[in-house]
Amino acid sequence: MKSVQISLEVAQTVKEFVTITQACEYEIILRSGKYVVDAKSILGIFSLDLSKPLTVEIYNDDCADLLAKLDKFKV
Repeated sequence: MKSVQISLEVAQTVKEFVTITQACEYEIILRSGKYVVDAKSILGIFSLDLSKPLTVEIYNDDCADLLAKLDKFKV
């Protein structure tokens, strides 16, 4: 598992993030405190407190391409 801290404060960035994660076949989750949602679910993401940094957890060791795409969202 790999994890990275990101920020998704604007609706457009949430949409862009979901588009990126939906292209991946492996499991990706977003964690905000004690809350956990599927990173491919736009409704799930909007249920989180987006004013704080989120933790993305990627359950695949071969995810360098995804990590490169997520660089623009890093805190």
